[in-house]
Amino acid sequence: MDFQISDEQKQILDSVNRFIDRHLPLDEQIRRDEQFDPPYHLLKLMAEGGFLALPFSEKYGGLESGWDTVALVQEEMGRKGWMAGSLFNRAVGFGGMSLVAYGSETQKSELMPKLINEGLLFALGLTEPQAGSDASAIITRARKKQDRWLINGLKTWISDAKEADFIVTVVRTEEGSVGHDGLSILLIPKGTRGVRFSSLPKLGNNVLPSYEVSFDNAEVPLESLMGEEGRGFAHLMSTLHYARAGMAAATTGAAQRAIDLTLDHVKNRQQFGRPIGKFQVIQHKLADMQMRVDQSRMTSWHLAWLIREGLPARRNAAQAKVIATEALQFVTRQGMQMLASTGYMGGNELQRLWRDAQLYSFGEGSNEIQRNIIAKELGL
Repeated sequence: MDFQISDEQKQILDSVNRFIDRHLPLDEQIRRDEQFDPPYHLLKLMAEGGFLALPFSEKYGGLESGWDTVALVQEEMGRKGWMAGSLFNRAVGFGGMSLVAYGSETQKSELMPKLINEGLLFALGLTEPQAGSDASAIITRARKKQDRWLINGLKTWISDAKEADFIVTVVRTEEGSVGHDGLSILLIPKGTRGVRFSSLPKLGNNVLPSYEVSFDNAEVPLESLMGEEGRGFAHLMSTLHYARAGMAAATTGAAQRAIDLTLDHVKNRQQFGRPIGKFQVIQHKLADMQMRVDQSRMTSWHLAWLIREGLPARRNAAQAKVIATEALQFVTRQGMQMLASTGYMGGNELQRLWRDAQLYSFGEGSNEIQRNIIAKELGL
């Protein structure tokens, strides 16, 4: 395995840096967080910059870059502006890679060029009041009515649902089925009649709005089925595989940003006649923080390499997600302690990272479930 970043990858990362500096500078990130204003306009700009083309086939206008390059972009976006990284991951992970893995040829030919060239936002309609970690408990139903699917049910905590161009929605299509059997995935477009949204308040991630989504005799064409009918759970695992890889990379970048902010503070904050970074207790805390982030980076890069090579990575994806999200929580907590009142002030960047970090250990599959996956892969 070669850890050297190529000249081409360096150029791409330089482009990411310029993109964030121009379109999402720090003061704009602070404003959007305080005003609950998601930067959805960035998707169109990402498409124009070629970022959304990276992992996809030239057949649809993609660049066919390896997943290691995608992971580097995700990490850099997480470091420079998590808001941008989140949108990138949803477009690529929830949308593009779901289409690649199990979309129909018609869906791919119609939507992939639009995603790559125009920027499409996707949401994942999985969680229900009684189903989340236990995806087998899904009860939202879809039945065939002539040439349509008729959908009834309730989803909750669906991020970006109201604004998404499409919701990749897990439904039960086999009457009387239980557990993982009888689940299918439908691609529900924005503006579908019978779909209603209710906003949900949250502690953080103010630019990642979440919704309760109700389906009341909502209708979509039969062609909205993604993949095979009744194999929705297997398809869902593919989507979450890429989503977790994206989360691991982006949260690694955000964690490195938290360390950088903390380092800047301890080098400048004076107490007892010297910078607090000169005290050994502070130095050891930062050493522990950097070790956790370096571990996160290595697991994220290894996972990206496995994906690039087409190798099995179920356990590695679960491990990377756990290590990265818990590293982010660890370093932001430690950093907040060292920044003290400075970090506690409204508008502080580290405070925002700390608030946002609380979601990721249970978002897109709780870390407890990830540990179950790891144990199962170990043969337990």
